[in-house]
Amino acid sequence: MTISTNGASAAAPAPAPALKFLIYGRTGWIGGLLGKLCAAQGIPYAYGAGRLEHRAQLEADVDEVKPTHVFNAAGVTGRPNVDWCETHKAETIRANVCGTLTLADVCRGRGLVLINYATGCIFEYDAEHTLGSGVGFKEEDTPNFVGSFYSKTKAMVEELLKNYENVCTLRVRMPISSDLTNPRNFITKITRYDKVVDIPNSMTILDELLPISIEMAKRNLTGIWNFTNPGVVSHNEILEMYRDYIDPSFSWKNFNLEEQAKVIVAPRSNNELDTVKLKTEFPELLSIKESLIKNVFKPNQKTSKA
Repeated sequence: MTISTNGASAAAPAPAPALKFLIYGRTGWIGGLLGKLCAAQGIPYAYGAGRLEHRAQLEADVDEVKPTHVFNAAGVTGRPNVDWCETHKAETIRANVCGTLTLADVCRGRGLVLINYATGCIFEYDAEHTLGSGVGFKEEDTPNFVGSFYSKTKAMVEELLKNYENVCTLRVRMPISSDLTNPRNFITKITRYDKVVDIPNSMTILDELLPISIEMAKRNLTGIWNFTNPGVVSHNEILEMYRDYIDPSFSWKNFNLEEQAKVIVAPRSNNELDTVKLKTEFPELLSIKESLIKNVFKPNQKTSKA
């Protein structure tokens, strides 16, 4: 079946069909936010009932919902964190590799674009992309981080998904939202840690970028996209903003990567992603620090900071 991708439908003379989204990941953070965004924008949507690894269930979902686009926000990240994946490798593969590929294949067979929320935690700073250099990893770069099994599975499936012309892979990193009570929120996580490292990283402000992902679906954009705000921000810079805007009495302690390694099972990814491609498509995209202030800290402000 023919699939119009990368803006092809925008140039077509016929009007675009009415949108209807099929979303996987109902109980997840991003999946839940997507449903709220669709409701706010008046876009009809339904959550998939099928398990990603069960093809017949996915086909039944598509037949019943008859969507124009499919969104995948399901998968395994581990509870309470990615260390879980180190001891549950088969389960991680089943969801993150087998399930995602099955959904992509079902969508391709039905001529549907799949917006797949993936991860940018498949890279780490190296000799060509040094910390503080401003040189980020591009969409076409080969993943170089294999420290965690979670990241390994994500790199595996990203490589395989390159063969599906109907898939839009969004590399999300260290997601943040204005809901500072959500335990999955990167800010919420680090404010609750006893100690934190202090490393500049690319991050994703969901309040700004999830609406952009919906617009990407409308434009039928596909391929790999670094899905973070431009620039980097460090743990300490975020916690300084938290102190200045939310809690003046807040304090924290730092430790280095060697000390961190003693309290986690798998190493963590630290990197900067190049966002030229995304910024070119969406020039209004704010830098990470601007977006943090506008979309996260200002709406939650409890101090008198100007």
